[in-house]
Amino acid sequence: MIDDVSDIAAFYNSDPEKEHDRLARHQLEYELTWRYLDQYLPSQGSVLEVGAASGRYSLELAKRGYTVTAVDLSAALIEECRKRIVAEGVEKQVRLVVADACDLGKVTEMGFDAVLLMGPLYHLVEEADRKVALKEAFNRLRAGGIIFASFLSRLAVIGDMLGKLPGWIEDQPEVRSMLANGKRPDDYPRGGFRAYSANVSEIAPLHEAIGFETITVAGVEPTIAADNERYNKLQGKQRQLWLDLDRKS
Repeated sequence: MIDDVSDIAAFYNSDPEKEHDRLARHQLEYELTWRYLDQYLPSQGSVLEVGAASGRYSLELAKRGYTVTAVDLSAALIEECRKRIVAEGVEKQVRLVVADACDLGKVTEMGFDAVLLMGPLYHLVEEADRKVALKEAFNRLRAGGIIFASFLSRLAVIGDMLGKLPGWIEDQPEVRSMLANGKRPDDYPRGGFRAYSANVSEIAPLHEAIGFETITVAGVEPTIAADNERYNKLQGKQRQLWLDLDRKS
């Protein structure tokens, strides 16, 4: 592994409940992701979730009858996950592992039906590390198994900064580095939400270089994603119709 990601672990260890609450705020992301999981996951089987965090997806998968191996770099997040699966009575279906996505040596099982890699890839700022993480996942899938991988969109991140931190534009070295390389300048201090933002055009080739075949590349926060509060208040038919529209957009 090229990069030392101990600062990423420290970031999540510092406030493990924050990540669980994030998907409560970003309900559109969670529900649209489930549209794709429902479409492509086998009806039953084993799932390896790398970057499981506090277990939003692992817990729901276990409730639906899947056996889950939940892996995260953050020991604090894995402990949060443990508490939640015990509270829901599905601890026998979930194995918890503290490990780096680039070294899944602790996951000795092979032949998983599916891998969820919905977090680590955007914290691996070096392409070589992203390839290592994908290879680790690939090696643990059965023939014909499926992977769900997530990235941050480079242009979407720029738009997010405009809305949340408009003063960021004055840091021109970082702006130029983000546009050109998808990350902060290498000589900047580490810490905080250090991440890599991808161009859509690089996602499929990156996976295919490892041996995956691309089924689909989709955005899970298009169109109305910036308006989380209004979407979260929708109910019933209106909520489903907006979700349908977002999947098509």
